Amino acid sequence: MSRIKVLIVDDSAIVRKIFSEELSKHPDIEVVGVAPDPYVARDRILSLKPDVLTLDIEMPRMDGLTFLKKLMKYYPLPTIIVSSLTPKGGKLTLEALDIGAVDVLAKPGAAYTVGDMSVQLVEKIRAASRAKLISLSARSAPAARSESIKALAQTSNKVIAIGASTGGTEALKVVLSQVPPNSPGILVVQHMPAHFTTAFAERLNSISPVTVREAKDNDSVTAGTALLAPGNFHMILRRSGARYYVEVKNGPMVHHQRPAVDILFKSTAKYAGANSIGVILTGMGADGAEGLLEMKQAGASTIAQDEESCVVFGMPKEAIKMGAVDKIVPLDKVAGEIVRMV
Repeated sequence: MSRIKVLIVDDSAIVRKIFSEELSKHPDIEVVGVAPDPYVARDRILSLKPDVLTLDIEMPRMDGLTFLKKLMKYYPLPTIIVSSLTPKGGKLTLEALDIGAVDVLAKPGAAYTVGDMSVQLVEKIRAASRAKLISLSARSAPAARSESIKALAQTSNKVIAIGASTGGTEALKVVLSQVPPNSPGILVVQHMPAHFTTAFAERLNSISPVTVREAKDNDSVTAGTALLAPGNFHMILRRSGARYYVEVKNGPMVHHQRPAVDILFKSTAKYAGANSIGVILTGMGADGAEGLLEMKQAGASTIAQDEESCVVFGMPKEAIKMGAVDKIVPLDKVAGEIVRMV
């Protein structure tokens, strides 16, 4: 089995050391080199030909975003952004994902132990090594607007639950930019570290006909609004009489993830059942497959993104294998399919 070759680009000697040590524990991954800045990285990329890059955003001599733009233009390489847990870090990370980075990881620190980071780093590197890179020109082309943007003739009190991981930040932009303004309440879990989801919700809100915001505990699920699970918290659907609301809480990681798609989907199966629609988008691993099956068994309609349009066809593939999926559609048709099911 060929090992995944990784190059670590970070101006912090401590981060380079921690990443190298943690990754060397895994027989399928080989750290072929480290670089303290983009100039050294450029030469090492050409000589070492890594499969995956981890890239710090804030570095001397040349910042990570400038380097990533050049890289994606001349030598596209699956790249995981490593960023500090700050509002500025969150905004820069979103820009990096726009440019073509496939995933984001928070630097280890007070809120985020080396142990947690290590598990996620390994998962993300495995996912990145399989990721399909979408060219910059394809990313900047506006998403094909479908007829689904028209308002629904009548609003419905259905609940739409969506889960995504690697490649999901771009996929969610496509789906949420195409839903009608009076869409039923939408709940979204995207695997993302704490603090980054705030900036991501703002970004989605700026392009979507519905209001998108980070979920807070006890928020009602209402038509025309999408609630995004905050990083490092699970989001659970609850019901009180006719009112649906969310519980945002801590708890053990599920599939090495918090928020986890399965937590959202299983609670949606329990409290909304046939009154819900489940959607599983691009991502590595199996998070969401079991939950989507529970939703389908409870009478929900379910959708999976097709392999061709996925950055990583992991989560949808597992859900399809389990028999949890009613319809498999390309990304640009997901919103239209949701509208039909509503």
